[in-house]
Amino acid sequence: MNESYEYLKFLILLSSGFLVSFLSIPVVMKKMKSLGIVGPDVHKRNRPLIPEMGGIGVLVGLSTSILVALLLFPDKVFVLEAFLATTLTAGIVGALDDLKTLSPKMKPFLTLFAGLPILVLGTYDPHLALPIIGKTRLTIIYPLMIPIAIAVASNAINMMDPFNGVMSGTCSIITLILLITAAFLQHTDAMIMCLGLLGPLLAFYCFNKYPSKIFSGDIGSLSIGAALGATAIIGRLEIVAVVAFMPQIMNAFFGLSTIGKLYERREVPRPVYLLEDGRIMATEDRKAPITLARMILARGPLTEQEAAHLFLVLSGISGVLALFTMYLLV
Repeated sequence: MNESYEYLKFLILLSSGFLVSFLSIPVVMKKMKSLGIVGPDVHKRNRPLIPEMGGIGVLVGLSTSILVALLLFPDKVFVLEAFLATTLTAGIVGALDDLKTLSPKMKPFLTLFAGLPILVLGTYDPHLALPIIGKTRLTIIYPLMIPIAIAVASNAINMMDPFNGVMSGTCSIITLILLITAAFLQHTDAMIMCLGLLGPLLAFYCFNKYPSKIFSGDIGSLSIGAALGATAIIGRLEIVAVVAFMPQIMNAFFGLSTIGKLYERREVPRPVYLLEDGRIMATEDRKAPITLARMILARGPLTEQEAAHLFLVLSGISGVLALFTMYLLV
């Protein structure tokens, strides 16, 4: 009976976030259109104007699911407060960037502050578990790494949103992998956070997949990245998360190493371009950053749907490797 009740609470948590986001995103779409906060879908021949800042709908759903979680799991107050505060702080930075473009250095700097709620509320364990080695003791280094980890996670997600549905789809896969890992390792805190995030992500994917009806904006990508980073840290799933994040990490590393500094996408040539037949091709411009999208398209042009599908496949492969990593932690 108790086990069935726990499953029911998890189901309520998942469905509440999904339902609220699913209902709120159309409202956000309409509002963004009326305010003129739209952006061109550059991988379509007619370049339709798509409402931006859809991440607001994700945050509304996530906030709702966390409030529901506080009612269902009252003993998890500090954990849930740290998780939500971290996510919302990154979301505020994203909103600032959407409304008033931040410099390439200012945005990652401000996202460092998103890690402070975890430090202040003490919702972390400095005894990092490593494969084969087991638990380590990083009482001094680990807290210093938390703001950096949140900033890296949020900006890595922000940098890998090249095609319709890629950011929301890959993040849904990462969240699902973390949920499976948390359930296997019986990390209840991580399960609650994953379920709270997965519902809004799946709802957003319904609107963001090809052909996108709404874009997340930085308010979405930064906050989702911070939420995943917070889940990994608070839920003690750091190593599994790093493996699951591998496509995003590779994309950020190659892009930054190519340009040699922090950069805004608006400042550099596009790594891919649209052909007359509607397919997408990798650019030959040496000044353009080497991104995962450019590498995927280097062998030849693909439709946007095909390219987005390959991103999901790569994320799935990383997810499988993350699950193998999980077994090494047992």
